[in-house]
Amino acid sequence: MAAPLPKPHVMVLPFPAQGHVIPLMELSHRLVDYGFKIDFINTEFNHDRILKSMKNKGAIPEGIHMISIPDGMDPDDDHTDIGKMVGGLSAAMLSPLEEMIRTKKIKWVIADVSMSWALELTNTVGVRIALFSTYSASVFALRMKVPKLIEDGVIDESGNVKVHEMVQPTPPIDSYGIPWASLGSNPERRRVNIQNVIRTNRLMALAEAIICNTFRELEPEALALLPNALPVGPLVAPMSKATGHFWSEDLTCLAWLDTQAPSSVMYVAFGSSTVFDATRFHELANGLTLSGRPFIWVVRTNFTKEIEEDWFNQFKRSVDGKGMVVSWAPQQRILSHPSVACFMTHCGWNSTIEGVLHGVPFLCCPYFADQFCNQSYVCNVWKTGLKLCSNEQGVVTKEEIRDKVAQLLGDEDIKARAITWKNKACASIREGGSSHENFLRLVNLLQEG
Repeated sequence: MAAPLPKPHVMVLPFPAQGHVIPLMELSHRLVDYGFKIDFINTEFNHDRILKSMKNKGAIPEGIHMISIPDGMDPDDDHTDIGKMVGGLSAAMLSPLEEMIRTKKIKWVIADVSMSWALELTNTVGVRIALFSTYSASVFALRMKVPKLIEDGVIDESGNVKVHEMVQPTPPIDSYGIPWASLGSNPERRRVNIQNVIRTNRLMALAEAIICNTFRELEPEALALLPNALPVGPLVAPMSKATGHFWSEDLTCLAWLDTQAPSSVMYVAFGSSTVFDATRFHELANGLTLSGRPFIWVVRTNFTKEIEEDWFNQFKRSVDGKGMVVSWAPQQRILSHPSVACFMTHCGWNSTIEGVLHGVPFLCCPYFADQFCNQSYVCNVWKTGLKLCSNEQGVVTKEEIRDKVAQLLGDEDIKARAITWKNKACASIREGGSSHENFLRLVNLLQEG
């Protein structure tokens, strides 16, 4: 009897942030189901957090080998400071990756687009690379347009906005919402970010495919601008499988959800990076109360550092039974629950695509990076949500929250459009759907030597 063929071996390299690890872990689960062996690379700082979270959910998935590499930052540095991290990742990680690829004879790497410096590996070790876009196809197309935006004087080479105007390709966004201009926490970080985009854009021709967590029907115009795009989304792993969360999920909210009326609960979550000051936090807390709706509110341990613990404990006691505050949540299971009425979100792409998949109307409150573009999609293109508008001090007031909640949940047209997009999303990932067919193309590509 002939020996079984070895499983195809793929290295997966996410950017070291929560919103990047999760979709690449979801993709890895799907590839394992098709017979692949995965080496999943995390930074040392994130590795232990993810392993702990996975073990809390059961065994680490068979077929996924978790590996860690230093990120180049000092132990005392703030590893959640994305702007600071960007500058040193390639110098710290390229050499260990080269050695690993040579030793393991790896033929394929799936690299996060935010790690697109890894495309240099095609020249040094001859590996083939597919990029994975953790943001929308539209934002990927906008990234490729950055040199033209600089040439046209919209932004400069340090990422400073010079002209206030609406920027294409699709959907149009305010120039102040250009992701790499809004990401830097200070001018130097912004300069590093935009220079990194300019440098790595020159490498993009080395990518054999752009894997996108979107679907053809959702972004047809943007995908047309990316000739080697493979839209395979929405990516979702079975809810029983671990997907690389940095924090343990609080599952007690699910039993509470079961006791609520259908389409009554607001789900409020702002992702893994958003930070609120005391004023914004208080207004949000008071706005949720003022809305008169039951809610689940995700408040990470690092969501704010300015709130007095006694005040917050008193708030939680005052809403007990009507609202629930958790430190991290099983988002997919919440969004799919029949009691959920809407999703108040920062509009990260993972959250946006998950909300689309589950047919939930949005209340949008973007914070930075690509979230302004995603909010424009929701409110102006798909028309499945409303934007929460800030006052002159940059604060979304409790009255704004109360009024927009009432407006959203009273709008039957928005609800109907959300269900229409849910049906299109579900159709795309079923057998014969556009994303399912593209995933099979990806499987065939990765099986090539």
